[in-house]
Amino acid sequence: MKTILLFVGLLAFSLNTVHAQNNTETLAIGNAAPLVDYKMQDISGVEYSLNYLRGQKGLLVIFSCNGCPFVVGSEGSEGWEGRYAGIHALAEKNGIGMALINSNEAKRDKGDDMKSMQERAKSKGFDNCKYLLDVNSKLANAFFARTTPHVYLFDADMKLVYKGAIDDNVDDAKAVKEHYLNDAIEQLSSGKKIKTAETKPVGCSIKRVG
Repeated sequence: MKTILLFVGLLAFSLNTVHAQNNTETLAIGNAAPLVDYKMQDISGVEYSLNYLRGQKGLLVIFSCNGCPFVVGSEGSEGWEGRYAGIHALAEKNGIGMALINSNEAKRDKGDDMKSMQERAKSKGFDNCKYLLDVNSKLANAFFARTTPHVYLFDADMKLVYKGAIDDNVDDAKAVKEHYLNDAIEQLSSGKKIKTAETKPVGCSIKRVG
């Protein structure tokens, strides 16, 4: 009986350790983008892969959603969503493609379905962006993406050069002091080393199934 209990205890410890390790896994700076040929449906109805969307200088991937207050805002906070159109324009100007990814599989019936994505993008003025539905959070899992938003910027060879937050102030765009993403885009485009290559992603957890 003691042997059985000991085995069960060790098994439980092992499973918890694996789970903890998985929670700390990450896509590291310099790593190649995963699943670059995986196709996802855009709000336009067309399917795109990351490889297709990348620009001459690289690709920007932002995991997003329709309900997280860090994305859409809340009382006293603008949220980051209102900056998407400007980010898209800056990326495009610098030869960088852009993809917004909705991986909230557990909330498809609660505002993160395709119809809601289409309506959200149109009402908030970023419907010219590619906004893609990630079935079963497949891309998010491959990226080890944690939050909405969570930013990943890749160079022309699809190697990661920046990851983390958009900037340092979710509440007020005018009060931003550190423009992490915008700076990284301009530095990448001009061939300079990314001054700040990694910041902490801030937002709601991606709502996976299981």
